[in-house]
Amino acid sequence: MRPSFVAAFLAALLSAVVVAQQPAPAPAPAPAPAPAPKLTDAQMEQFLLHAKVKKTHSASKGVTASLRATLSDGTLTHDAQIQAIDEHQQQFNGSAGGVEFDFKDSWAFNVAGYRVDRLIGMNMVPVSVERKWDYHDAAFTWWIDDVMMDEQERLKRKQEPPDVVAWNQQMQMMRTFDELIANIDRNLGNLIITRDWHLWPIDHTRAFRTNHDLRKPANVTHADRAVVERMKGLDKETLRRATSKYLTTFQIDALLARRDAIVKHFEGLGPAGLYDRTGW
Repeated sequence: MRPSFVAAFLAALLSAVVVAQQPAPAPAPAPAPAPAPKLTDAQMEQFLLHAKVKKTHSASKGVTASLRATLSDGTLTHDAQIQAIDEHQQQFNGSAGGVEFDFKDSWAFNVAGYRVDRLIGMNMVPVSVERKWDYHDAAFTWWIDDVMMDEQERLKRKQEPPDVVAWNQQMQMMRTFDELIANIDRNLGNLIITRDWHLWPIDHTRAFRTNHDLRKPANVTHADRAVVERMKGLDKETLRRATSKYLTTFQIDALLARRDAIVKHFEGLGPAGLYDRTGW
């Protein structure tokens, strides 16, 4: 056998061995799953109304004995908060020492709060519907996804939002809303913050009091211009159609009186009191 032929043969053999020893190329990564389509309010309502309750357990926070439930319609599985509290007292001694007459703490105000939120275009309150639970009327409220923390935890961590302007706008809008619905029980634990720094005010079971005056107008310094304009357009018939199952005539009249006071308040602040929503 000629030397040149032997050398070529050995070179080819060595090359084959080297190739065989090399690891196989990694398979191409699987494409990322497409994000789940964002549901409309109407779709969430239908899910909350009709999906089967698969399991429940006690919610970790709150004093209204609410439940966290897992619901499924066979295609979608999602959690909801169930609140069935419906407490009425002629006189209630609050934790701050104040006395409230004709005290009400009701699941129905969660549904009313959601509906008023959508009427004014604020779009911060999670979807809530009326549904039977354990033979009682209750509010089924969409459980907020992708929660990062609540406001109490944020302050404890001393964590600042990445967009301070957008954050302050949300806080101011929440305060305006609480004045509109006369929410006497806002606390840091029911201000939920998602990872995109969207603020979600939840739990409105102690709202819709019948006072006509604003409780803390000094805390309200700015509001979304478009929301204030929609507030101005609210009328009794529109509110009655949306909330009469959950609010009395006295409560609707009181809400409209507070609306008038809010509008007057912002008229007194002038153009500086209104902003155009940015970043949320």
